[in-house]
Amino acid sequence: MDYKTLIYRAKSWLKFRLTAWNTGGEGVHSPYLFEWVRMVMMDKNSFYIWGDIERCREKMLQDGRVLRFEDFGSGAKEKGEVTERRVSDLAKNSLTGKRYAQMLSRLVNWLGQKQERKDGLVIVELGTSLGITTAYLAAMDSKNKVVSYEGCEAVAAVAKENWKRLNISNIECVVGGITADSLQMAVDRMSEQVDVAFIDANHTYARTCKYFDVLAGKVHEKSVIVVDDIHHSKEMEQAWKAICADARVTSTIDLYQMGLVFFDKHYWRRNYKMRL
Repeated sequence: MDYKTLIYRAKSWLKFRLTAWNTGGEGVHSPYLFEWVRMVMMDKNSFYIWGDIERCREKMLQDGRVLRFEDFGSGAKEKGEVTERRVSDLAKNSLTGKRYAQMLSRLVNWLGQKQERKDGLVIVELGTSLGITTAYLAAMDSKNKVVSYEGCEAVAAVAKENWKRLNISNIECVVGGITADSLQMAVDRMSEQVDVAFIDANHTYARTCKYFDVLAGKVHEKSVIVVDDIHHSKEMEQAWKAICADARVTSTIDLYQMGLVFFDKHYWRRNYKMRL
């Protein structure tokens, strides 16, 4: 990471800390969104499967295997650049943190309870990495269907090992570069609408906005789209602002690490900043 990026992120973090708040949901004007904040963000209950997933994370942090890593993300000097990286390094630098991953797990659980769908939720993840966050998304209900997209076959193979170890079988992993066109075709083939989407792929303005646009065309009123690393760079902050301004969006919550996007017409149109 270069000096300018470090300075930019430090300023971004300081600005967030000075403007974000956390009062247990107080100040959220929509009673519907207030319930969401209380039941998902502020809930401290844990689930038994979380311990197994975190032990799997620890195993990845100690894994010395070297993978040929084909990088399609914003960090690559050239798209499709092939490098070698240790699994432990990927685990350290690429995995969603425990608090945020468990918040996503509670989100899936809450939506499942509210919607009471016999066939479960449809969840789309862009950026499988080692499959830890995917496991959090899938483990709450075996009826849920998770479709996760990963650009690197070697990384996807490790993710599949983790899901097998955790005995999670409701995940479909699609391997290959995630372009807007390929995502659009995949979404068009889906008969169901998307209930939850987690965007953690190419961290550029154009790709992030396009991913969001494609997925937002497949959601319903109760769906939630989560965008990771919204303050990763100036480009990502611009992408987040564009998403917040989208006419289809009602409310958003900026948690610094990630942003949550809501489409429910019961929610007041407002952009919140909160500390998880």
